[in-house]
Amino acid sequence: MRTEIIAVGSELLLGQIANTNAQFLSKELAEIGLNVYYHTVVGDNPVRLESAIKIAKERSNIIIFTGGLGPTKDDLTKETISKSLGKNLVFDHSALESIEDYFARTKRTMSENNKKQALVIEGSTILKNDYGMAPGMALEADQTIYMLLPGPPSEMSPMFKNYGREFFQNQLGIQDKIVSRVLRYFGIGESQLETDIQDLIDGQTNPTVAPLAADGEVTLRLTAKHTDEKTAQKLLDEVERKINVRVGDFFYGYNETTLINEVMAQLVKKKKTIAAAESLTGGMFSELVTSLEGASQVFNGSIISYTNEVKKQILHIQEETLAAYGAVSEQCAKEMAEQVRKLLNSDIGISFTGAAGPEQHEGQPVGTVFIGIADKDQTNVYALNLAGSRKGIRTRTAKYGCHYLVKLLNEIE
Repeated sequence: MRTEIIAVGSELLLGQIANTNAQFLSKELAEIGLNVYYHTVVGDNPVRLESAIKIAKERSNIIIFTGGLGPTKDDLTKETISKSLGKNLVFDHSALESIEDYFARTKRTMSENNKKQALVIEGSTILKNDYGMAPGMALEADQTIYMLLPGPPSEMSPMFKNYGREFFQNQLGIQDKIVSRVLRYFGIGESQLETDIQDLIDGQTNPTVAPLAADGEVTLRLTAKHTDEKTAQKLLDEVERKINVRVGDFFYGYNETTLINEVMAQLVKKKKTIAAAESLTGGMFSELVTSLEGASQVFNGSIISYTNEVKKQILHIQEETLAAYGAVSEQCAKEMAEQVRKLLNSDIGISFTGAAGPEQHEGQPVGTVFIGIADKDQTNVYALNLAGSRKGIRTRTAKYGCHYLVKLLNEIE
């Protein structure tokens, strides 16, 4: 089955809002085994929408529309589709009653155009709108399945989850359970990871393996199909084992977790506290930690020592260290981590120093980074040479700090 998503709305073309509906629907459809081949965006224009429908009918078995179901004149989706199918629009009395009840409850006068939202294509299955007024609808015509969903994500997402998925499963007789698992990696590039598991990707049938890179990380989405969910999970376990035999050193978690979530979970589990000394990151690591609930359990605080004077006066970095090696050095990163641990009475101290650019710093090339991690027994310093923009280097430096912390905390009993 070839699926196409058509998002209707001139505001999408103008860049006023992002097309998050297509992203959401693609993920949801993949989970029930429907492959999305095309994303189309068209403005609030009946001629262009008619053209988009004609093209979609020639190449897709399933066409899902979002947007254009509202009360205004430029909400033309169902009118245009009904015209192209030669079908009438009829009132759905349940939807009309719901709209009238809403206006009565809010003590507002309902204008005549609001009734338009209760119009549906004749013969369609109605998808209830639990969070708005315009119902969705789905029907099969000319060997093509059409589904119309509202544009606001707060209405569209629950409508599809609660009613749209069920429609497709019933209509298409989908009996296989679709089970997905996301594996998350950091510290390895997408191309290298793909190279390391290329034969597994090339030989995939069930489960499938789909790589995706984002924000300096790489994820693998594994998807298995089987009538028995436990068997599908076992299929995922087996392919995950094969993958992590090769690239497991870079694996840090599953599904929607993040590096900082894993750091937090490990700190809480191991009952450890941490403090940070940040130079080039300027508080970015501290922001990551404190954005999470419960940060006060594990985070004692931070010192943003952006200048050498602050490094000397507040962190007590030795003047000899700065004179001999500079602030962008392994030696400085080591002292920063050790000193902040002691000063803020923490189990672990982490430091970040380096040259973020756009120009060299103390003769060090842009992208030269040192991260120090100290506990009561030892201090490790990690040297990095990162490429990219100033913002990118700083962001990835903070993430690398989380990456090294996860590895260290995993080793602690």
